[in-house]
Amino acid sequence: MTDKTKNLFVRTLTGIAFVATITGCILWNSATFNILFAIITALSVWEFCQIVNRREDVQVNSIICTVAGVYFFVAVAGFCSNITPSSIFIPYLLSIIYLFVSELYLKSEHALNNWAFTMMSQMYVAVPFATLNVLAYQPEAAYSLGIIYNSVLPLSIFVFLWANDSGAYCFGSLLGRHKLFPRISPNKSWEGSIGGGIIAMCASQIFACYDSSFNRWEWLGLSLVVVIFGTWGDLVESLIKRQLNLKDSGNILPGHGGMLDRFDSSLLAIPASVIYIYTLTLL
Repeated sequence: MTDKTKNLFVRTLTGIAFVATITGCILWNSATFNILFAIITALSVWEFCQIVNRREDVQVNSIICTVAGVYFFVAVAGFCSNITPSSIFIPYLLSIIYLFVSELYLKSEHALNNWAFTMMSQMYVAVPFATLNVLAYQPEAAYSLGIIYNSVLPLSIFVFLWANDSGAYCFGSLLGRHKLFPRISPNKSWEGSIGGGIIAMCASQIFACYDSSFNRWEWLGLSLVVVIFGTWGDLVESLIKRQLNLKDSGNILPGHGGMLDRFDSSLLAIPASVIYIYTLTLL
């Protein structure tokens, strides 16, 4: 077996396990959903802190940032599911205040950089994962005050992202001629992006057949939001890696790189989807 074949085999196995884990934990119940994404949040925030700390002019507190990010995910889950009151967010706010005030006593020459990357670990990584809970916990139609766990919405975001990635790879490999964003990601093409969007839109119609939360056009709109913002999310992480002179954000996933490499698209697609769905409810 050649190295290229071996790498493809490892990448395929990792991809299958990754998709199976995400799908299974979302569909099983709210507990497995919360546990999985609390772990993903922890690993992703930690990874982000580790890669930015490679810069000589940055030193963020990886442990506190990671604990704060996980706590925020759990707090949002508790609040969205009506288990905990809004006061659950007070410890998180205190941790943010501490991360600001602590720089006054650490005497760092690059406090501004530390603050910037510390807040980015929360806004760029922790907050998007936490907003998954807004999609997962929805009001019960039969009871105005009841909340139920809805696995379809969070799962649909990832299915649309996977469909878009697969379609973009196939169409881009076969038809790709015009570069989408050569300054940041020279391998992406307009043909691939359009092809990926078409596959994601097809996937949205499958959801429309089995779930009545939205009509066909609303599902189609959600898939387009995921595709557009997912593509931007991918480009944002590519720019971060270019700024830090990195090929991959990590190596925790054999053949796929790090956590940020796998979830880069979702970091913008998730909050954008929340905005889209809330907009539908207001119309």
